[in-house]
Amino acid sequence: MPLSEHEQRLLDQIEQALYAEDPKWANAVRIRDPRNHYKRRLVKASIGFLLGVVLLMVGVVSQVIALGVGGFVVMLAACLWGLSSWKRMNGFGGTEAAAPSGPGRQRPAGRPRGQRRPGFMERMEERWRRRHDDQ
Repeated sequence: MPLSEHEQRLLDQIEQALYAEDPKWANAVRIRDPRNHYKRRLVKASIGFLLGVVLLMVGVVSQVIALGVGGFVVMLAACLWGLSSWKRMNGFGGTEAAAPSGPGRQRPAGRPRGQRRPGFMERMEERWRRRHDDQ
């Protein structure tokens, strides 16, 4: 239900008063797109990966095994962190961080609660069956 013009004006005045009173807090609670957060994490993961490559190469050249292994571990951790951020940013991976949430969000109508989503092979088999049924 949309707000009346008077209610909208009052809401805008309250919002402006909050921003004027504590701009730091207002900036912290302002609604943002969570994908921006995951993009920043991807950039940080890329930098971490490059740092890991440098550490690995320095460890190999200087023949310090611990440094080379440490570089590899940093590379691996950065890849995992970046992959998880990429999955969340694009809506994969079972978490719904990038999906809208709240009372307005609804489940898809085709699947009852608690039923798992069909796997890749099951979807491909279903498509194959439909293809042969259509012919």
